[in-house]
Amino acid sequence: MFQGLEHTAIASPNPEQLANWYVEHLGFHINFSYAGNYFVKAPNGSMLEIIPASGPKTAETSANFKDPGIRHLAIAIDDFDVAHAHLKAKSVVFLGEPFTTQGNRLVFFNDADGNILHLIQREKPLP
Repeated sequence: MFQGLEHTAIASPNPEQLANWYVEHLGFHINFSYAGNYFVKAPNGSMLEIIPASGPKTAETSANFKDPGIRHLAIAIDDFDVAHAHLKAKSVVFLGEPFTTQGNRLVFFNDADGNILHLIQREKPLP
């Protein structure tokens, strides 16, 4: 009956600009759009819907890593060093240096709206 997540939605003050950021920086493509909403699809088939926000992002909506709610989007990669260098060349704002935990390489960064994402290259896939 239930198949899994079809997409995750992000509200943005400028959905088209944010959709294009995912296209230009992470290799997504705009899969569908209507009435100011943009679906961007990753090479692995996962999707984000970027919808118009009802107002600007404020300090109250700028969350810390462990505040309740969705905290980050993890971007699966096959070559950490190449992906990290690609984003550096595009002047992406990183929230720290790359690190390894439990055999997995990670680095956190912001998208064009300040949402938190991270690259992850897993030593072993999750079970």
